[in-house]
Amino acid sequence: MIQLTALHYVYYLFVLTIIITMGFKKDTLLPCIIGILVIGAMYTGSFIKGVQVVYNALIASGNEFWGIIVVISLVIAMSRALRDIGADEVMIRPIKKIMKSPTIAFFALGFVMLFFSWFIWPSPAVALVGAIMLPAALQAGLSPIWAAVAMNIFGHGIALSSDFFIQGAPAITAKAAGISDSLILSRDSFPLWLTMSIVTVICSFIMLKKDMKSGAMECAITSIDILEDKIEKNSEETCKKRSVGLIFVSIATPLIFLLDVFFMYKYQLKGGDATALVGGTAILIMCFVSMICHKPGDCLEKVTDYIKEGFIFGIKVFAPVIIIGAFFFLGNEDMAKKILDPNATGLLSDLGLYLSNAVDLSILSVAGIQMLVGAITGLDGSGFSGLPLVGSLASAFATGGGFDLEVLAGLGQLSTIWIGGGTIIPWGIIPVAAICNVSPLELARKNFRPVMIGFAATFIVAMFLL
Repeated sequence: MIQLTALHYVYYLFVLTIIITMGFKKDTLLPCIIGILVIGAMYTGSFIKGVQVVYNALIASGNEFWGIIVVISLVIAMSRALRDIGADEVMIRPIKKIMKSPTIAFFALGFVMLFFSWFIWPSPAVALVGAIMLPAALQAGLSPIWAAVAMNIFGHGIALSSDFFIQGAPAITAKAAGISDSLILSRDSFPLWLTMSIVTVICSFIMLKKDMKSGAMECAITSIDILEDKIEKNSEETCKKRSVGLIFVSIATPLIFLLDVFFMYKYQLKGGDATALVGGTAILIMCFVSMICHKPGDCLEKVTDYIKEGFIFGIKVFAPVIIIGAFFFLGNEDMAKKILDPNATGLLSDLGLYLSNAVDLSILSVAGIQMLVGAITGLDGSGFSGLPLVGSLASAFATGGGFDLEVLAGLGQLSTIWIGGGTIIPWGIIPVAAICNVSPLELARKNFRPVMIGFAATFIVAMFLL
C-alpha cells in the first residue's frame, strides 16, 4: 500500500491553495512557483537544489508545450496576414447571404464561429467572425445577446473543448495524463464532447425561441451602427485591395486546410505529425500571402511582423500555462522523474493509488470529483491552466481505480474549458461580450442554464463509459 509522506501532504496543500486562489479569481503563478521551490527543496534536502528544481521544472514544462506554442503562433501569424489584406472578409461574405431570420442567423453565426475556431482558435475568430458577420446577423433579427451566446458556445465551448484540428487543449491534457497521442484522447472522449455540445445548443436554442415569442428579440440598431463603424475604420486603416491575388488566397486557404485534413486521414498523420502539417501549412500560406499581396520591398518586413505578432500571442497565452503545468507535472510520475530525479514518484498518482485502497472509488465519486475539479480550475477564466491538473488527476484515478483514462481526462477537459475557456465565467468571456456590445454578466447568465444542463447530460453519459 502506498504511504503518503510529508512531501505528499505539502504538495496537496499547495494544490488546495491553488484551487482556492482560483476560486477567488486571482492568478495562481506565485503559489505554483513557491510550491515547486518548496517541493524541490524538501525532496532534495537542499534549498539551492530546490531553486534549481524551479528552473528545471519550467524547462521540462516548456519542452512539453513548445510544439503547441509554435503551431498556434504560426496559425495566428497566418490569420493576421489574411486579415491584413481583407481575405477574411472575402471568405465569410458568401455565408452572410443565407442569414434571413434569427434562427438561421443563430446557427450560421455559430457554425462559422465553430469552423474558424477549430482552425485559428476562438480568440482571433471572435474578431474575424464578429466584425464581418455580426452586423448581418443583427439585421436578420438576432439580438446582440443571442449573437454573443451563439459565438461563445460554438467557439469557446464546442470548438475549444474539442480542439480537433490544432490539438492544443487535448495535447496539454494528454501530456499531463500520460496519454501517448492526443488524438486518442479526442477519439475516446468524443461521445462526451458530442453530448455536451448537442444538449447545450438545443437548450440555448429553446431559450432563444422563448425570447422570440415573448418579444425580447428586438435588434439593437446602435450595436449595428457601432460595428459597421468599426468595419469602416478597419477598412480605412488597412489596404483591402480587390485583386486576383486576394480572391485566389480567399478560395485557396480553406481548400488547403481541407486538403490537410484529407492527408491526415490518408496517411494516418497523428499527434506531432499532424501538428507539423498544420504549422507548416500556416507559415507557408502566410509567406505566400505576403509575397503576392504586398510590394516586393514590403513583403520581407510583413513576414517578420506577422511572425512577431503570432509568437507574441502564443507566448502571452501559454506563459502562465507553462508555470502552472510545471507545478502539476510534479504529480505525474514520468515528468517528476525528469524534473526531480529518476527515483521520483508522481505525487498525484500516489494519491490515486492511496485513495483506491483507503476509499471506495466509485464511478459516481470519481466522475464527480473530476468534473468539480475541472470547474474549479476553470474559475481563472483561461480554460487552459487547469488542464495539467485534470490530466494528472485522471491518470491518478485511472491508475488507482482502473477507470478509463481517456474518458476521465476528456471529462475534466470539457469541464475546465467550458467553465473557464469559457462560457459562464464573466471575466473569461469579455472579448465576445465586447464585440457584441453586451454585458459579460448578462452573457454568462444566458449561458449558465444550457451549460449546466449540458454538464448533467455529459455526466450521465460518462457514467456508462467509465
